[in-house]
Amino acid sequence: MVGQMFAVVRTGGKQYRVAENDVIVVEKLDGDAGEVIVLGDVLAVGDDKAQTIGTPTVSGASVAAQVLEQTRGDKIIVFKKKRRQGYRRKRGHRQQLTALRVTEILTGGKKPSPAKAKPATKTEDKPKSEAKKSEAKKSEAKKPTAKKPAATADAKPAAKKAEAKPAAKKPAAEKPVAKKADAAPAAKKAPAKKAPAKKPAGGTTKK
Repeated sequence: MVGQMFAVVRTGGKQYRVAENDVIVVEKLDGDAGEVIVLGDVLAVGDDKAQTIGTPTVSGASVAAQVLEQTRGDKIIVFKKKRRQGYRRKRGHRQQLTALRVTEILTGGKKPSPAKAKPATKTEDKPKSEAKKSEAKKSEAKKPTAKKPAATADAKPAAKKAEAKPAAKKPAAEKPVAKKADAAPAAKKAPAKKAPAKKPAGGTTKK
């Protein structure tokens, strides 16, 4: 019984031993989620009984993989310091990565089958139909609400202006007249009481 076929692929300056349905995380590659890409830099191909090693690559061999997601790795801290110079630099870095699932290992110049790229296109049709339904509901909800605030907005400021005008004129005329009339007689009565206090100034005469 022939064992499972494997391949050694080089991408992003690194080598990966892969088989069908393996999931690997490599340096960032261009492609959206669900898209099928081809890795053509294959260094070796084989199974448990026979292997083919390339010089440096195997001619006609390639690996088809589907993009699962575009992600980033864990943060690493880059810290530099020069002693007695007051020089310190701290930087963080997260490497951009691509998660792949190997779909086929191809030899003899074969191309990947297009049937495995179809699931990515089916998911794109669902949000479009749902978006049209939500837009139709929003347009129906806006029609009755547009007429109501137009009538209430004009009535409120008209009522406030009518109440404010008569209330401001009445207290302004009465208050200053009452204060001036009370202050005038209070100033004249005060000096009249001090005059009789000077009578007992004369001394008594003894016989």
